[in-house]
Parts: sequence; structure tokens; C-alpha cells
Amino acid sequence: MRLGLITSSGGHLAQLLSLREWWGREDRFWVSFDTPDAVELLRGERVYWAHHPTNRDPVNLGRNLALAAKVLARERPEVLVSAGAGVALPFFALGRAAGVGLVFLEVFDRIEAPSLTGRLLRPWVGAVALQWEEQRRAYPDGVVIGRTL
Repeated sequence: MRLGLITSSGGHLAQLLSLREWWGREDRFWVSFDTPDAVELLRGERVYWAHHPTNRDPVNLGRNLALAAKVLARERPEVLVSAGAGVALPFFALGRAAGVGLVFLEVFDRIEAPSLTGRLLRPWVGAVALQWEEQRRAYPDGVVIGRTL
């Protein structure tokens, strides 16, 4: 399977990295931010560096939309997976338009209410992975995979 792992750096990245047993044997690429932690943690991986900050920054949204078009055309993924945050939006929008499978992992610390990224992406994704049973209140059709950290 050709897999794209799309995530901001920090805790979102750490949560996807903890799923290595699942994605470790797949043909994969990453999209994240060029921050010291991401550079170190993704050393040896195929990585595309996205533009940040993404929160309320229409210029970087446009830049990441252009990056998404380029990366998706080059990589031709079958599935995109994200734990958030804002960088996921342009990749999932273009991925959906191209018929790519979309999976969203709701983050560990959003137990009572869905994240903004989760609320934005939910209508597009084919599957939502949850880390807590309590997250089913926001995502009744989500699949509880357990905690990733």
C-alpha cells in the first residue's frame, strides 16, 4: 500500500510514529513541519516539509494547497492518514477529490469534544480511529484502537 502520513510536528507526529507497527512495512511518505523534533524523528524517511504556522494563515494554506497538489501527483497514495492539525486540510481536500482513502486519528487529548481538524475532516474521511471509548460520543462510527502514547 502507498501511504501518506500527514501531520503537524510535536504530539501529533508522536502519535503517528507510535503506530509504526501498522505503517512500518508500507511504502510511505510523510508531510510535516520543518521543526527540530520532526527533522530528528523523521530522519531516513521520505518527507515533504509543509509551511507553518497553519492556524488562521491563508497564505500558508495556499502554499500547502500547492504543495499538496505537487506531492499527491508525485506520490499517488492509496491512503492518507492524519492525526492533525491544519496541514491535513489541503491534503485531505485534494485527496478526497482524487479518490484517495482518508483516515483520521483523533488525538489523545481530545476526549470530551472533537478537535477542530476532526470536525473539519469528518465529513470527508472513510474511517476515524479513536484512542478512547469516550470519543465515540463525537464519532459514533469511529473505531477505538486504543491509546497510541
